[in-house]
Amino acid sequence: MKALQLAFLVGMVMLMAAGPAFAYLEKNQDKDGKTVETGGPDHPVFSGGAIGAGIGAAITILGAGLGFGRIGGSALESMARQPEVAPRIMTAMIIIAAMLEGATFFSLIVCILINGNGKW
Repeated sequence: MKALQLAFLVGMVMLMAAGPAFAYLEKNQDKDGKTVETGGPDHPVFSGGAIGAGIGAAITILGAGLGFGRIGGSALESMARQPEVAPRIMTAMIIIAAMLEGATFFSLIVCILINGNGKW
């Protein structure tokens, strides 16, 4: 129940923090006559891409840590129960860990690419 309350609180804070992002946008025309939304002279356009990329990277690392811990714990437990199949378990553990690491790196690269590209 406490985790649900914390998630609700975090969501409300994020929704309230989005208000200033929409508060001041100015429409200007560039050299080609296209209308461009920019901030005023003292107000740059707020970009939420960095916040989203940071949250995404944090969730990715948290999930990878949990996954590696579960892989290692399960492999050691099964090796302790059946020591004769330990080499096969070790091989399967390394393959699964490599796949998890690849998915983690892909997710982190996506978060890095998103950083700075998301505009409100």
